[in-house]
Amino acid sequence: MRLRNIKNKEEIIKNSEYIVEDASRYQASWHQLFNNNNPIYVEIGMGMGKFIRQHAEKFPNINFIGIEKQDNVLARSLPMLPKGLKNLKVLRLNALEIDQVFTKEISKIFLNFSDPWPKLRHNNRRLTSKIFLDKYDKIFKDKHTIELRTDNEALFIYSLETLSQEQYSLSEITFDLNQKEPDRITTEYEDKFISRGNKIYYLKASK
Repeated sequence: MRLRNIKNKEEIIKNSEYIVEDASRYQASWHQLFNNNNPIYVEIGMGMGKFIRQHAEKFPNINFIGIEKQDNVLARSLPMLPKGLKNLKVLRLNALEIDQVFTKEISKIFLNFSDPWPKLRHNNRRLTSKIFLDKYDKIFKDKHTIELRTDNEALFIYSLETLSQEQYSLSEITFDLNQKEPDRITTEYEDKFISRGNKIYYLKASK
């Protein structure tokens, strides 16, 4: 996602009630920060935040953590979050560092419209490559659950293969989520793709 540079982005990020700075200090103790023992769901690459915000509003008994590495995206998305959501936190974090801030405490990971990295030499950068799946193994609490949405068929097929190789059971697979679940909570990217008539691919994998 490319956005114009926001001059006061650091101030916006620093002053947000949702940003957790120095997230590694909460490793293995996120429940203390949320002050409850509810399940924790993570969205890697939260973008403008619509998906995770609406989930936090709809499911108050689940804790949600959005991860985004781009400062300009955060500076645009954070002011759009409503005040006072106690079950939502946001991390400014590169996904490669995810196992440095969580340990055996995550119940679900959402991967929504991740960069498909189409060139073969970039396979390992995909969020469903073995490199990332190994990191997820370290942060899941018990049962591993990953939900993926994409408009990129190649990334979808690749993810089906890598997840199967890592012993995930693919309980839900659809090549047209619009027909199966038209009233779902969507992302901003998803809304754009739907308006163009693009198919949305979806899978749910567990182990």
